[in-house]
Amino acid sequence: MAKITTGKKNVQMTGIGKSRRTPLRITDTTLRDGHQSLWATRMRSRDILDIIDTIDSVGYYSLEVWGGATFDVCLRFLRENPWERLRQIKAHAKKTPLQMLLRGQNILGYRNYPDDLLDRFVALACANGIDIFRIFDALNDTRNLEQAIKSVKKHGGHAQGTLCYTISPVHTIKKFVEIAKEQVQMGIDSLAIKDMAGILSPIAAEKLVSALVNEVKVPIQMHCHATSGMAVSAYVEGVRAGARAIDCAISPMAGYSSQPPVETMISIFQEMPYYANLDQDALRTICKYFLDLAPKRQLSHHPINIIDPDILLHHIPGGMISNLRSQLQQQNALDKLDDVLLELPKVREDFGYPPLVTPTSQIVGIQAVMNVLSGKRYSMVPQETKDYVKGLYGQPPTPIDPKIRKKILGREKVITCRPANLLKPILPTVTNDVDPKLINSEEDIISYCLFPEPALEYLKWRNLPTEERPAPPVELEQKKDEKPEHEPAPPVKPFLTQTDYIELRGLLDKVSELQFSEVLIRRNDLSLNLKKTSGLITSHSTVEKTSVQNVQTAELVDAPKPALESQQSSSIPPSSQPVKTDHMTIDAPLNGTFYLSPAPSKPPFVKEGDAVKRNDTVCIVEAMKLFNPIKAPTDCRIVRFMVKHGDSVEKGQPLIVIEND
Repeated sequence: MAKITTGKKNVQMTGIGKSRRTPLRITDTTLRDGHQSLWATRMRSRDILDIIDTIDSVGYYSLEVWGGATFDVCLRFLRENPWERLRQIKAHAKKTPLQMLLRGQNILGYRNYPDDLLDRFVALACANGIDIFRIFDALNDTRNLEQAIKSVKKHGGHAQGTLCYTISPVHTIKKFVEIAKEQVQMGIDSLAIKDMAGILSPIAAEKLVSALVNEVKVPIQMHCHATSGMAVSAYVEGVRAGARAIDCAISPMAGYSSQPPVETMISIFQEMPYYANLDQDALRTICKYFLDLAPKRQLSHHPINIIDPDILLHHIPGGMISNLRSQLQQQNALDKLDDVLLELPKVREDFGYPPLVTPTSQIVGIQAVMNVLSGKRYSMVPQETKDYVKGLYGQPPTPIDPKIRKKILGREKVITCRPANLLKPILPTVTNDVDPKLINSEEDIISYCLFPEPALEYLKWRNLPTEERPAPPVELEQKKDEKPEHEPAPPVKPFLTQTDYIELRGLLDKVSELQFSEVLIRRNDLSLNLKKTSGLITSHSTVEKTSVQNVQTAELVDAPKPALESQQSSSIPPSSQPVKTDHMTIDAPLNGTFYLSPAPSKPPFVKEGDAVKRNDTVCIVEAMKLFNPIKAPTDCRIVRFMVKHGDSVEKGQPLIVIEND
């Protein structure tokens, strides 16, 4: 077990002598959950390294600096190596133990991973600086904690078990105590109450902590989000009932959907028989640092209200709130947020009242988004939803509505074993298809196992000469959010829409009698490159993306000008009517990333020319961190893929040209 220490400097004590006080340990969440909850995890490594020495001097019990969404975001948006970030933090934080949030068998992702990957991840995390592992399972299914606890103990870490707190007809104090006892039997060193949505009331906190203190013999820590406004009082009642550690963030990174501010909590406990020994001069320095940093990192849709009373209805955790707003904005559907929040508790009930924490918060939350955007409940179901209903994430707290299960799974059966038992070891063969030049270490392999596409993109980016590396996606995202000094020009649509496609088809039919062999038609930033064969021009097989920019209307170019001029009046009469065609397209149902196969790192499972049946999955659109299978609308033949594997796509953009089989 990792050695845990507290700070040396005392705060000023009021009214009660130190000899009569009980130590209160405080974990600082600023560098992980604070910015995940408020800034959609957009803190850069340089932001951390510029202040870490001061944070290390405060005297915290531990610093939560890793895990959760930080790993994924480093690769996907920041183009940073999360392992290197951890090493750099550890090199500076000499006094304070480092802590991470580990999603049990999900590790840092959104599905279960094999035991061999989990063990090697924990080993490398320990080697690179993690002392305390807060291990949780979104369903409180202890079968999904077993291997993680075993690996943490094996490699010398402190294994902190977790109760994911939620409110439902089946989540009673008795049930939480039963789950805690199971974790103690597995060997945890301490236990955290994880109130990810901020719905733990002060009375419920007192009752739950009292029951745990009486029934289990490990230290109790509290992790509450401030979303509903109850976290401060819940901490007070929980500590009075026997909890000996709480999670806080520095005030500029606290409140809203983050944790309570550390300055507030130590002021409250100064008048009670507890002391935290924190350096308040250092806290003031840290406070000013993050006040100055906030305008550069805070998202454009940062909430104005500091309290969200609706959290008591929808129970969305802090980290998910900011990401849900961001994801809806990416779908140009931020105005649908209220509808999603009303739909979300209905989906949660359908799914057996799972606690809403990663990955169940994503599964339930995004399914609610899909239901709202599609206008028909469960007409569009991500693969992760199917896996959840099938039991691949574990056992829900109460059985799933049978009608919903049948609608989502059809005739597929639900599994009842420990989900990871069905997974084969992944490490021996996982990088067989990856260019060896991209892999520098075992850490790269682990990153690729967890997040194949984001990791591969990062590794390719890293392998480029420094001067050739494009800006990280987060820099482009930040520029998009910036307010222009002047009124911007009307934007050029970056992709070919269904309307564009119909118009271009009509234009092609009109030029079909021209006497030249090749025509290039450009619209926006795409082109149709055509060759005339046997008197026919076939458009569906010649759509290719080009680098042409700022072309506002369709135009004919590169054809012999005399021929074009001589034929223009007779062969291209003006017409506004769309031309009928037998060809159909499968369009993107939402903004995201296009993949040819259900597993983005695998080869395509359908190809041009293949015949597919109605409801067969023909491609994937990854959106909002989940994979959404796109199905054939009818029995048909795949004529042409109109976008490439890994391309960004917009809602309504044609993905595949099909024809009736």
